[in-house]
Amino acid sequence: MRKSAKAFVTMALSASMALSGLGAAVPAFAEEKIDLSKAGVSEDTTEAPVEATGDQEITFVLSNQPDSIDPSYTNNSFASFVLANCFEGLVTYDENGEIAPGDAESWESNDDMTVYTFHLRDGLKWSDGSDLTAQDYVWTAKHVCTPDTTAQYLNMYTDYIVGCQEYYDSGDDSNFGVKALDDQTLEFDLKNTCSYFVDLVSMWCFNPVKQDTVETNGDKWTQSPDTYVCNGPFKMAEINNGESYVLEKNENFWDADNTTLQKLTFRYILDTSTALTAYENGEVDGIRSIPSGDLARLKAEDAGLKTTPNYGTVYYDINCSKEPYNNPNVRKALNLAIDRDELINNVVQLDAQPAYSWLAPGYVSNGKDITEGRSDFGLSEHADPDAAKAALAEAGYDDPSTFPTLQLSYYSDDTAKKVAEALAEMFETNLGIKVEVSSADWAVFYDAVQNGNYEVAAMGWSADYINPMSFLPLLYTNDVSNTIFYSNTDYDAIVDQARVESDPAKYAELVEKADETASNDYPVIPLYYKANSYLMHDNVSGYYMISNGNLYFRYAKVAN
Repeated sequence: MRKSAKAFVTMALSASMALSGLGAAVPAFAEEKIDLSKAGVSEDTTEAPVEATGDQEITFVLSNQPDSIDPSYTNNSFASFVLANCFEGLVTYDENGEIAPGDAESWESNDDMTVYTFHLRDGLKWSDGSDLTAQDYVWTAKHVCTPDTTAQYLNMYTDYIVGCQEYYDSGDDSNFGVKALDDQTLEFDLKNTCSYFVDLVSMWCFNPVKQDTVETNGDKWTQSPDTYVCNGPFKMAEINNGESYVLEKNENFWDADNTTLQKLTFRYILDTSTALTAYENGEVDGIRSIPSGDLARLKAEDAGLKTTPNYGTVYYDINCSKEPYNNPNVRKALNLAIDRDELINNVVQLDAQPAYSWLAPGYVSNGKDITEGRSDFGLSEHADPDAAKAALAEAGYDDPSTFPTLQLSYYSDDTAKKVAEALAEMFETNLGIKVEVSSADWAVFYDAVQNGNYEVAAMGWSADYINPMSFLPLLYTNDVSNTIFYSNTDYDAIVDQARVESDPAKYAELVEKADETASNDYPVIPLYYKANSYLMHDNVSGYYMISNGNLYFRYAKVAN
């Protein structure tokens, strides 16, 4: 048996997030490391611990509201702040961004990595004080695999676990691959070898939700503190729609003795300049989104700017199912018209690396980042107007004025607005086409993207777990995460091979091949690889952000 217990916390820096493998005991990815130095992170953000004094309360400002705080439903990264602090899955992440035991104190797999067994801690409780057992994880799995749940991460179950697709299709659980062997032992039977499965279960769609509160309240269970039963270091105290979520310490959390913070408020201030003013006036302790024009000043002033790695890419979706964007030459022309250096240095003003593929650097195989030395796919940091117009002509538009007006959309956000306006100008100047720009609140915007009601739209991806496989499904035919509506049978076949490959070197080769196959079709407009930047006053310590942007406050302390 391949085993991993408490000592084996070097398992995988899972993103949205950071990686290793499953430790020496599960060797498939044991030598793989995450190296995010290319994300533009150079400063040491380690916080010196403070002595907790006074009221242990923190207010942290967010600038984007999530579509839901239901871990079984949402795939929206804006929900991560609530979910990462109110829930805990079988595994979690420590301050080094490494996989650590969560509800499960140990786990192992069989030799071919098709069966994984997790051993839960003694005495686990829900926030309401009732017992949490392995059966709660089984019920949650079935809940996710129920059509009415409309789970955004359904494929994390149906693609990997035996019987989940059948349960979704017919309700037949006779061969359901998530089983409670007893109250403290949970088993997953997989369809194929999966060396990165423990990375997968770090995702919040594997977090348990309580059966009776969900069944009694339906989809409204997340709308009241009384019904929002969770199992993490914090529980819900107040829900002020559109204004804030107020969390308080969960005394029933298994590690509650190590949680000092008593109150954690996530306050919504949609305008980032207003949020910054509140921070600089001392009204709040931290803010997630910083006006790009203030980054250099805040860094120079040592105003609490924190920068952490991000295993992700900022890009624009191109709807590959729509005319004329179903033509690769049209997509190539759009890519060639972009001045990425201008975007990075003058528009968003970030320390970032120009991107020529949707697949971010950061995954290392045999001591080498798998993206090192890869093709630039004919792109560069500067625009090439002549080549862009030539590609457009090859697509049948010798006269750019005959190209239909491009509909460019973005979600309501100060930085997203600046980028969209800059892109529109580049398309008009370097290609000679007309562009109409529109925006909407995130929920409306993302619903349109998911349903294909767009042409070119602001998007991006931070890996849900630190492994290239978090990126590859984004372009897989008919995958739920493929909002680009790209389809390439050669690409699909390569991804299918990679999913079941246990040899690290061969896996890396397949990932490189998949990247090359898709990127030569220009399915998206990659802009840059970035870091996570946020602000926090120096009297707060013990919090940590991992590379998927999840911010953990379970060990936070305040010195007043």
